[in-house]
Amino acid sequence: MTLKILYEDEHLLAVSKPAGLSTQAPPIAGTTLETLVRTHFGGGDPLSAFAGTVHRLDRPVSGIVLWAKTSRDAHLLSRQFEKRTVTKEYWAVVDGQNVPDSGLWEDWLVREDTGLGRVQRCRPGTPRSQHARTRFQLSSRLDASGFVGLKLWPETGRMHQLRVQCGERGWPIVGDQLYGSQQEFEPNAIALHAARISFHHPREAHAMTLEAPVPSSWIERGWKFEVSPQV
Repeated sequence: MTLKILYEDEHLLAVSKPAGLSTQAPPIAGTTLETLVRTHFGGGDPLSAFAGTVHRLDRPVSGIVLWAKTSRDAHLLSRQFEKRTVTKEYWAVVDGQNVPDSGLWEDWLVREDTGLGRVQRCRPGTPRSQHARTRFQLSSRLDASGFVGLKLWPETGRMHQLRVQCGERGWPIVGDQLYGSQQEFEPNAIALHAARISFHHPREAHAMTLEAPVPSSWIERGWKFEVSPQV
């Protein structure tokens, strides 16, 4: 497996993660995006290189992931995520009816104690709960099956945030059986793609916007999205 590099300089690397590949995992889990990045940084030796993780994507999600090449760069990029100055745009294909043209989702989410790795919506003030906020916009009605394209801008970064918020409203992401989808999709994948990210270069401080093309399986299905104006 080879890296799909979107951007690289002496401070950072942006790659397009395929669905089905874990961003990080224990060594026993085998190949991850992190091992591929470390191998790239280390000239073939993953143990000799630093790879700073500043954000992650769930295993079944595709799209842009940033990596820092030094601990200083990792700190500077991570601060932007902590301060919520990074804008992330996701594209999702959901199975649902009566989806509004646009809006704002605000929820409280908590991880279940079932061992299944699920997150659920809960009442404000629930112990261990976290506030989740996402802006959304209807992109298109993709085909006669009822599938709908959504553009999503999460303003917080909670575990499974977009997956839970779609599923809880009766619009599960296609293929996401953990959150209610009855539709089949690619193995180990759901129809959620991190399409664009906007941030500031960690050292030069100029604004950057990077984009990742949708997977070929989306194109084969005729699922088309248009890049949004800067938001």
